[in-house]
Amino acid sequence: MKKIKVFAPATIANVGPGYDILGLALEGVGEHLEMELLDTDGIIIHPILDYPELPLSPDKNIAGIVSQAMLHKLGLKHGLSIKIEKAVKPGSGLGSSGCTAAATAFALNELLGQAFSASELVEFAMLGEKATSGKAHADNVAASLMGGFCIVKSYHPLEILNIPFPKDLQIVVVHPQIEVKTADSKKILKKEMALPDVITQMGNIAALISGLTTSNYDWIRSGMNDLIAEPIRSYLIPGFAQAKSLAMENGALGCSISGSGPSIFAFCENEDQAQEVGEKWKRFYTNLDIDSKIYLSKINARGTYKMEES
Repeated sequence: MKKIKVFAPATIANVGPGYDILGLALEGVGEHLEMELLDTDGIIIHPILDYPELPLSPDKNIAGIVSQAMLHKLGLKHGLSIKIEKAVKPGSGLGSSGCTAAATAFALNELLGQAFSASELVEFAMLGEKATSGKAHADNVAASLMGGFCIVKSYHPLEILNIPFPKDLQIVVVHPQIEVKTADSKKILKKEMALPDVITQMGNIAALISGLTTSNYDWIRSGMNDLIAEPIRSYLIPGFAQAKSLAMENGALGCSISGSGPSIFAFCENEDQAQEVGEKWKRFYTNLDIDSKIYLSKINARGTYKMEES
């Protein structure tokens, strides 16, 4: 096999209280990437439609950084042609860079005869995240690669847990069409927390995970309070407090910031409820004169997958 096309799903990272340790994959939105092994040396990254500002140099583009690391690990010097079709806007909080990194790692691994394990692919993909945000976090790329709901149990060594989740749990996302850079949003976070807040945050994570694994929506609701990122990052998102109130007033189980924002997500018990929250969010941001996109999804169990090959 010399050519492959893959799809990598968009993601929600942090997922309420789980800063840098929780991530889930979304359905129906993500990124397509086509990769071809070349007989010549060098990595060619083709211009990316609608995103002329993204670098095409292999040393600066996420796909180039990830693929070079993988080839170097095996001592190979394959030439590559990489075409990226982005449906997730950079700076959206929906794992745009993670999609590229996951798609690249998966695609090249397939072309190389599956030389690397799933855990190794996550580590390679994390290099792409480091290039964009300054930190090699795994919550986006693990969820995009593996699908489902992921827990980053540890980074040294890297240990990813993929846990059960309610198959009917609905997610609604609003993406106000403004940009929040992950690197910038990380800089404003506090470096320390008071012990009582740490204890509360750990309890919230435990309740959320317990609710997910047992399909207990009351526990999911009780665990969706974040004391680390949301109180600070919410100031970067126009109308966040009102948008969250709208979701909760209309029956959402919980609502928080997706990744570093500005996207906001809510868990809902059923599709009708999710649609209602999405419609209210759309009207709300229209009234603020801010364009927005709404996504409705369940948790995507599949992760990154091969679309076609030749």
